[in-house]
Amino acid sequence: MERVAVGGALAQRPGYGGHAWALLGYLQGFRALGCEVLFLDRLTAEMAPDAARRDRCVRWLAAVMEGAGLGDSYSLSTDDGAVGVTREEAISWVRGSALLLNVMGFVEDPDLLAAAPRKAFLDIDPGFGQIWRALGLADLFVGHDAYVTVGERIGEPDCLVPDCGIEWVTTPHPIVLDQWPAVAGGRRFTSVGSWRGPYDPVEFDGRRLGLRAHELRKLMALPGRVDAELELALEIDPSDAADRRALERSGWRLVDPAAVAADPESYRRYVQGSLAELMVAKGIYVETRGGWFSERSLAYLASGKPVLAQETGFGERYPTGEGLLAFSDLEEARAGVEAIQADPGRHAAAAREIAAEHFEAGRVLGRLLEAVA
Repeated sequence: MERVAVGGALAQRPGYGGHAWALLGYLQGFRALGCEVLFLDRLTAEMAPDAARRDRCVRWLAAVMEGAGLGDSYSLSTDDGAVGVTREEAISWVRGSALLLNVMGFVEDPDLLAAAPRKAFLDIDPGFGQIWRALGLADLFVGHDAYVTVGERIGEPDCLVPDCGIEWVTTPHPIVLDQWPAVAGGRRFTSVGSWRGPYDPVEFDGRRLGLRAHELRKLMALPGRVDAELELALEIDPSDAADRRALERSGWRLVDPAAVAADPESYRRYVQGSLAELMVAKGIYVETRGGWFSERSLAYLASGKPVLAQETGFGERYPTGEGLLAFSDLEEARAGVEAIQADPGRHAAAAREIAAEHFEAGRVLGRLLEAVA
């Protein structure tokens, strides 16, 4: 049985159920493929500056792992030692692995990295890391043996994400279908996300590449153009109160993700209680046409929930029109909402079929292992 270690940031984000699922898709997916898995995380004093915050982060990680059936399969490095598998045991485990899949280069421990026979960088935010490197701001990629990205169009002539001279292995996110059974019903178009997110816009090649906020503003009028309930579980800072008021005046229903998606189970209930997803991408994904497609949208598709997604180039990789619909402007978004409403059953069935055919974890991760391990 092959061993695969996955490194990523989970403990630092208590209360983010969707973020947890993004990592669980890989961990549970590799396990379903027959691999042993170990999740590697870290928690520094800067990430958790007081004891209360530290305890919350530790409890959050333990609860997520236990709920996913991975309670004995993680090692959290802290300033005081390790929680779960000890650091020494983790190093030994990684030494015997086939692969360390390092999500956004989060694992930086030199001993863990040195122990891994094979290290693959996994880029889940295509555009940011590459542009930072091209501008000389940061290099996340150094020290790895292979480079994987969910930006599936990197290297295409019209893709604006620089390849940085790296030979990228492209892949979609995986979805474990057993974790996301199809569920009938639902009334609202929904999605979960942040207004801005953790990164600032970037200036590159004469363009200002923006965030989700910039794209949502372009769709401000959409609720007034359709006879549908449009709801966002939107993390938005109090400093953006004017934008919140504008969204609500325009007819968007806003709910607090901390209230509806604060853990993996409530996040799953929220997704599966929806009619469909209306996915608005970050501006950098839209403008660079890197082919990014959200792991959140895969959860909707697998649940039998159609996805109306802002085009990032993914439509050149995956079938659109039934179950998965793409839009590039306000008018196309309006038409997409109406198309799903006109025949929700047909689109629901097609959504599940797309998830099974193109994103099922065994297929996706099997190909990934072949390409990089």
